[in-house]
Amino acid sequence: MASIPVPEIRVDPPLSQGRFTIRTLIGAEDSSKNHHQGQPLQNSILDTSNPNNLSHTNTFYLKTFGYNTLDVVPKYEHYANTDVLGKPNRASRPSLADLHSFFKLESGQHQAPVFENGAGGELPEEGTEEAEGDVKPQGQGEPVRFGWIKGVMIRCMLNIWGVILYLRLPWITAQAGIALTWVIILLSSAVTSITGLSISAISTNGKVKSGGTYFLISRSLGPELGGSIGLIFAFANAVAVAMHTVGFAETVRDLLKEYNSQIVDPTNDIRIIGVVTVTLLLGISLAGMEWETKAQILFFIVIMVSLANYFVGTVLPPTPEKQAKGFFSYKADIFAYNFVPHWRGNDGSFFGMFSIFFPSATGILAGANISGDLKDPTVAIPRGTLMAIFWTTLSYLAVSATVGSCVIQDASGNLNDSIPAGSLDCEGLACRYGWNFTDCREEDCPYGLINYYQTLSMVSGFAPLITAGIFGATLSSALASLVSAPKVFQCLCKDNLYPVIGFFGKGYGKNNEPIRAYVLTYIIAVGFILIAELNTIAPIISNFFLCSYALINFSCFHASITNSPGWRPSFKYYNKWVSLLGSIVSVIIMFLLTWWAALIAIGIVFFLLAYVLYKRPAVNWGSSVQAGSYNMALSCSVGLNNVDDHIKNYRPQCLVLTGPPSFRPALVDFVGTITKNLSLMICGNVQTESPKQKKELTSSGHIQWLNKRKIKAFYTGVAAEKLRSGIQILMQATGLGRMKPNVLVMGYKRNWQTDYPWNMDSYVGIIHDAFDFNYGLCIMRMKEGLNISRLMQAHINPVFDRAEDPKVTENGGKDATAAPTANGTLDPETLIAEHQASTIFQCDQGKKTIDVYWLFDDGGLTLLIPYLLTRKKRWRNCKVRVFVGGQISRMDEEKKAIIALLNKFRLGFQDVHVLPDTNQKPHPEHMKRFEDLIAPWKLNDGFKEEASVNEMRKECPWKMSDEEIQKNQAKSLRQIRLNEILLDYSRDAALIVITMPVGRKGKCPSSLYMAWLETLSQDLRPPVLLTRGNQENVLTFYCQ
Repeated sequence: MASIPVPEIRVDPPLSQGRFTIRTLIGAEDSSKNHHQGQPLQNSILDTSNPNNLSHTNTFYLKTFGYNTLDVVPKYEHYANTDVLGKPNRASRPSLADLHSFFKLESGQHQAPVFENGAGGELPEEGTEEAEGDVKPQGQGEPVRFGWIKGVMIRCMLNIWGVILYLRLPWITAQAGIALTWVIILLSSAVTSITGLSISAISTNGKVKSGGTYFLISRSLGPELGGSIGLIFAFANAVAVAMHTVGFAETVRDLLKEYNSQIVDPTNDIRIIGVVTVTLLLGISLAGMEWETKAQILFFIVIMVSLANYFVGTVLPPTPEKQAKGFFSYKADIFAYNFVPHWRGNDGSFFGMFSIFFPSATGILAGANISGDLKDPTVAIPRGTLMAIFWTTLSYLAVSATVGSCVIQDASGNLNDSIPAGSLDCEGLACRYGWNFTDCREEDCPYGLINYYQTLSMVSGFAPLITAGIFGATLSSALASLVSAPKVFQCLCKDNLYPVIGFFGKGYGKNNEPIRAYVLTYIIAVGFILIAELNTIAPIISNFFLCSYALINFSCFHASITNSPGWRPSFKYYNKWVSLLGSIVSVIIMFLLTWWAALIAIGIVFFLLAYVLYKRPAVNWGSSVQAGSYNMALSCSVGLNNVDDHIKNYRPQCLVLTGPPSFRPALVDFVGTITKNLSLMICGNVQTESPKQKKELTSSGHIQWLNKRKIKAFYTGVAAEKLRSGIQILMQATGLGRMKPNVLVMGYKRNWQTDYPWNMDSYVGIIHDAFDFNYGLCIMRMKEGLNISRLMQAHINPVFDRAEDPKVTENGGKDATAAPTANGTLDPETLIAEHQASTIFQCDQGKKTIDVYWLFDDGGLTLLIPYLLTRKKRWRNCKVRVFVGGQISRMDEEKKAIIALLNKFRLGFQDVHVLPDTNQKPHPEHMKRFEDLIAPWKLNDGFKEEASVNEMRKECPWKMSDEEIQKNQAKSLRQIRLNEILLDYSRDAALIVITMPVGRKGKCPSSLYMAWLETLSQDLRPPVLLTRGNQENVLTFYCQ
């Protein structure tokens, strides 16, 4: 704790009671009248190490445990609304800079400490915090929130119970037998239970807001899979409204037919009844979640009464009418006969029965889909979902066992088929109970467990209650889907992952109801209701739900397997391998149900996934995919350490001295073209401010600028007293394992003649440092220059490009504060907003030439870079010409030798030119220009005493003596002559790549070396890349 000693602390007596909230002691009254040394306290910078700056006079200090300190105690508000690492919260603790160095006091930023009786600073109760970003409109009441029973358990049970329970479960029991029916039920429940455990784990790993299944998957696996599943899941729920409504309409139509009361015809009756029904359900939904929940409770009561009515009916003595239809109450021999399977018809198989039953289990997400309307989703979703699965599974098992123990397979329903018990000319179980259905079995019996779908109505004590249960099951499922679809769709719309749909995300009222999404769901439902064919609607819906189950299970598995520290679910009763098994089984079931619907569902998922991958929305939810990417990158990076480098795998991994990348876009574009999808590129920036003026070296803005420019590169910034020492740090410390730069790329220092000489000497020193660290080196020179920072009205690095103000110095002396800060950075948001400057390297280069002057063997880097350029789209039409030095008497032999060598390298360079005149004497006017260039940098020590010369050399180490000029005369003349050759041959080239001369450290003064580079590359219109490898092979013609 950064404590601050203050001689005396005084607290008024009335404020010493109860708990208190730790805040900065700047009250409204103090902030308006207090000044610090005559200046307003607002927007001032206070040195927190000085006790005088934290006194009762200026009231600037904090209270924690009764001590004066800026530190604060842990509070809920400090961790709420946390978005991205490094971005401040709305209620933030003091920053490290506040505690460690200087505290900047913003107006209205802090308030006086408030002492409250049991209220201030306490954690809010569970379930009371509103979702982030949701602001309650004035004049509206509190939103309706539900607990785990009303909000999740009842809703899930109603969605799981459906027409399968009432109309198909007895038939499945007759086909598969009680034993295999239980297997089918338990297997279905196993899949849903595994998914329920996965949902429980995901929903308890942090606060869950509205969006249900979409929210859970997207925040776990990321927007790519989450968005695709969210969209098809919302659509599937909208279609499910139509499916359940059509099921209800079919039942009503059948009842009308019994009483000869058709409206129009069977098909149009379903359409009319369905549209009217879904319109009424929409009205209930728009009335609010409270009314919708009341309707669900009513349906729940109806279903419970109907089930109780059924179980009561199984123990009542059967009437003759019921016996004629095959019901004889509980009998051991009936149970034994129905315990084993009796397959009939085309669907008579285990997987055929499973495919018919499983859709009844696809309702476990009904509670999670309204997560935004729950009091505490992290408690309600696990408890309610798992309890719903348990009770519905129990009910399915009970109904299957009881109906299989009471009803025989075939019955005629004819009261005249009764016979005396024990008759010899009778076959079947019914003979034991005085009924002969032998004739019926030879034909199609209308009744019996395997023939009569309304068996539960027949067995029950009061048949109309079963009909009411069917109505309740279908309408409750339709209502749950009608509510789920808009809620999920609203969350998806707010995330802006897909175009156009944002219009439907607007919420209304105290519950933020998505009325527009309700209307859209209604329109989709009506459209499918008009099909009026349940068998057409049903297959694809189950596959969409199963697709969601598979991804939920995979989300839980993936989040667990990545070992992310952020994966800390409070629900512990799950296993990652069980979740993976659930995901695989869900996909298998998709194909077992309807293979073509499974292919459609998976195809839609991949299409939507590809769209989001292409658009790359600017969202960051801390997904498990990010954690998995980190693990994979870390594992691969560590694995590279176990393999030695090989020439065949050499890649130019570039450290580019860009400063802020937006300052030198041409250099970034050129290197980015070479390294894209090939190798490492790191943009390096050295900040040379003094410690008291040092700014934060944030990389987010620069990375965003690079991403916006589609440059695949990293950014690294360091702080150093001098540029050269900072670049030394970059060259030694940048990189990770084998992924470490091996080529230093920098811009040419155009103003070296007018800049301070120590800046020029430092520039040459960086070149020597690169060779000392065994780096290859590339220096880019363009006629118009590289630095556009003046156009951006930003600070300029004095070594690369000195500011116009001559008071800028590199050594951070007294004059440094009079000019713009060296190499400062723009605000990241400004960098992003700044117009992306276009450069020549963003254009297609056409059919120009890339002229490569491979004058000296540097290991092949001078050849490799042009070859990599020609592999890119913008440069592929350029012709590469290779120029080498030679003797006029051996031109043909040397040309053939170079062509043979290039062919072995397989570079595809065939246009080779031998330059026999590189050692000729240059033109006198060019020699005179070189003499004028080096004249200001001479020591002129020819007639001076040795002591005087040594003193001059000590003060100006960059200057050259007459002896040094004479020793390097041949090399100087060669640079002059090479410039003449470049002007003759490469005036219209797209790019000139030339082997850079090397000045021997300690023997070649920096001014002379810069004169060589200046002379070699001057007056050239194309960009010039001075290149020098580290004298180690980067090309090979061997296969091992």
